[in-house]
This record gives sequence, structure tokens and C-alpha cells, in this order.
Amino acid sequence: MNEESRADRRSPVGEPVVRADPEITGERAAEAVGFDPNDPDSVAEAAETVGRFATGDVAGDDHVLMLRGAAACAALVRGTGSYKAAAERAGDGVSVAFIRKWARVHDLPQAIRRHVARGHIAPSAAKHVARVGGEDRYLLAWAVLDADLTVREVRSIASTVNDGTDAERALRTAGVDVGELTLRLPTDAYVELRRRAAMRNVEPGVIVGEALSDYFADDDSVDGPRGR
Repeated sequence: MNEESRADRRSPVGEPVVRADPEITGERAAEAVGFDPNDPDSVAEAAETVGRFATGDVAGDDHVLMLRGAAACAALVRGTGSYKAAAERAGDGVSVAFIRKWARVHDLPQAIRRHVARGHIAPSAAKHVARVGGEDRYLLAWAVLDADLTVREVRSIASTVNDGTDAERALRTAGVDVGELTLRLPTDAYVELRRRAAMRNVEPGVIVGEALSDYFADDDSVDGPRGR
């Protein structure tokens, strides 16, 4: 498993890869702001951004600006050395809990943050996805997409997982059929898939799963650029 596939990695703070991708944010990609924790001026800008973000002066329900706020939180933590120092630098009204919560959102894998930037996963749901670790983050994020989970449901499942319940079991208990995905195939591929499944006496998903396992083992180019 390569760097971007690791769900528990710390995302670098630098060039805003997700927010600066026009395929994701369109014309707003030109507005993307990066924060460098090693640059005092950039850390000062991050502190100002976090202060305005925490007091509600920016973002609102704007998922792209919320990702900017999350990046600013992460940069401020790394630039100051701790959550406490970051909260103090951001000013009155900014709590350690706020900084920690949004810095974790920035540290979500890029594949998940791309869906946040597109508006497929609400930032308020992403905060709860970020509460769990490792591969569980992917399971919970993809359940948001495929099972249309509410923020309340995501929060409840994340709490259950953090209490020690296996993520897949927690999702199934909440009514999510983990692994179910509706796909549209080219007609020829659909006919052949059904034919082969019938000849092997298995469900089509078995053949798709085997094919994807082989494909993923041979091709690691889909992760895209590392970083933010």
C-alpha cells in the first residue's frame, strides 16, 4: 500500500492539491491558498484564517472554504508545535478542540477530501469521519456516499467505532450494506459479466472483485499526486 492509500497518514501542508484542482473546484481553483508551517508570514496568515473561520466570519456552508480553514488549522498546529499554542495564536474564541477537529479533517486521505471539495461529503460529516483511524476512515466515508448517511448517523457510527466496535459491524448495525455499489457498465461488458457469472455459478460481484483485486495489485497509478 503506497503513501496516498494509507488512511492514517499526516497530509503535508503546502501546495493545495485538492482545492487547486479545476476538475474539482472549477474556476475557484484559482482562489486556492496554501499555508507553509515553516514560513512565519504564512503561519501568521494561517492564524488569521483560523480566527475568522472559528468565529464564523468565513466558510458558513461553503465546503471549499471549510477545507481552506482545515488546512490553516493543520498548518498552524505544525507551525506552532501544539494544538494549545495554535489555539492561543489564533486568538480569543478559538478552542483547542476546534483546532484539533479541523486539523484532522485536513489529514484525511486525499481521496476523501476530493469528495468533500465536490460537496459529496459535508464538512460536518467529514469531521466525524476524521475521528476514526486507518482504513475505517475509508469505510465510513464511502458509506456516506453509497448509503446517504446523515451527519447524525456518521457521528453515531464514529462514536461506536471509537468505543471498540469493528467498523464494518458498526456500519451493518446501522443498516449499511458494506460493499454494495451500483455501477453502470458498457452493454458488452455487462452481458459478458453475467454470462461468466452464470457459467461459474457465482454472483457477478465475485468476478468483479477478483478482477479489481488483480487490477489494483498491478496498477498503483490511481492515487494521484501526494499531498493536499
